[in-house]
Amino acid sequence: MRFQPSREQRDFAVALADLLTAADTPSVVRAWGAGDATPGRKLWSRLADQGVLALATPEQHGGYGAGAVDLVIAFEQLGRFVVPGPLVESVAVLPALLARTSEASRLDALAAGEQLATVAIPPDVPFAVDAELVDAAYLVDGSTVYSAAVGSTRRSVDAARRLSTVSARDRVGGSVPARAFELGALATAAYVHGAGRALVERSVAYAKSRTQFATVIGKFQAVKHQLADAHVGLELARPLLFGAALALDSDAGTTARDVSAAKVAATDAAYRAARTALQVHGAIGYTSEYDLALWLTKVRALQSAWGTQAKHRARVLTAVTA
Repeated sequence: MRFQPSREQRDFAVALADLLTAADTPSVVRAWGAGDATPGRKLWSRLADQGVLALATPEQHGGYGAGAVDLVIAFEQLGRFVVPGPLVESVAVLPALLARTSEASRLDALAAGEQLATVAIPPDVPFAVDAELVDAAYLVDGSTVYSAAVGSTRRSVDAARRLSTVSARDRVGGSVPARAFELGALATAAYVHGAGRALVERSVAYAKSRTQFATVIGKFQAVKHQLADAHVGLELARPLLFGAALALDSDAGTTARDVSAAKVAATDAAYRAARTALQVHGAIGYTSEYDLALWLTKVRALQSAWGTQAKHRARVLTAVTA
């Protein structure tokens, strides 16, 4: 399979990166982690103006009805800048989950950035992300979708990611599409891949400026090799993301396998990039005040989001040995 993003998709990625570069996302992430959602909602509003939040929303609800490939391109950039909030849930999952329910009208508000929402899909997604900061929460129980009441909240290793228990309240629909979970796993994979790319980019920049023994550390073979290995791992994972997106868009019989393969490869590559970034930065990389921590903790937190690595490896193994 050969895939290259179109010129329009590449231009969209560049425009989104420009928007997020100017948005000072580290300060937005820190505010979100402190419980202040105002800067984050303002950023979400700007993302809505750029069409990001409406990508997967059906056209009858003010969206573009875009495919999974466009979601991958968008979530790579969102991950590069660690944009906070339940993006996977609001942008990728809920448009598929709510389209044929009594809550379908809420999709208009989500696409416009006027509201934020989250969802839990036990057992693989047992908690709802940032449920106390959004306008609506949902719970999938078997084949039924419910509006949800928020219970206890716990902190993640990522301060800007709160996990809440939710309980079923009112039934809003049934016949849950399998596509909803696959979209969540794929969007998470693309997001964590983007975060991994940012970690390598930041580490390369740091290695070019940090000196030891009167020598820029980027000239040391050990540093070069580690950064190169991290970069290669991310590059090898990227085609799997697009392969899974194409499988989703064509409703291929290999969708579950391809999504799981992409999730495993992207997460492993991002985690390697995180470990490399920490080693390249040295002691300063361990400090929470340094912005690198925002990317490190995000990658760590997303390792088990939308299905653990063990679950996704098992799905790949089942598919290839069937």
